[in-house]
Amino acid sequence: MTYLLRITLIALALLTTVSCTSKRMLTPDRTLHASIHSDRAQMQQAIVKALVGRGWTVQEITPQRVQAQITVREQYHAEIDIPYSADHYRIQYRNSSGLDYKDGKIHKNYIRWVRLLDRDIVRDLKDNQNERTARQLSESALVKPL
Repeated sequence: MTYLLRITLIALALLTTVSCTSKRMLTPDRTLHASIHSDRAQMQQAIVKALVGRGWTVQEITPQRVQAQITVREQYHAEIDIPYSADHYRIQYRNSSGLDYKDGKIHKNYIRWVRLLDRDIVRDLKDNQNERTARQLSESALVKPL
C-alpha cells in the first residue's frame, strides 16, 4: 500500500470518527398541548424537578427563566438556559467544555441529556394534569347526592 493511500485512509477514518460523535445542536422549543393546563409555577416546578432528577445543578431561578449546569466525570460540562411561560419552554445551549461544540454541532451526550430533560418535563406536566383531573373527578363524585 502506498504511503499516500495509507495517509488518506487514516484521515478518512479519523474524520468518520469525529463526525460520529458530533451531531447537530438540539434546542427543544415546546408549546404544551391544549389538554395540558399549567400555570407558571407548575411549569417552573416541572423544569426544576426534571433538572434535579437528571443530575443538573440549578444555578438561578427567575419567574421567566431557569439556568442550570451539569458536569459529568469531571470531563464534560454543559450550561443551559430554560426560558418558560405557563404553556411554553425552550432548552437553550449557553456554554460547554469537553463536548466539542463547533459550528452548531456538539457531542452526542449533550443531545441525549437535553432529550431526556425535555421528556421528563413533559412527563411531569402530564402527570400533574392527570392528578388534577382525577382529583376533580373524585371531588365531584363525592358532592353528588345519592
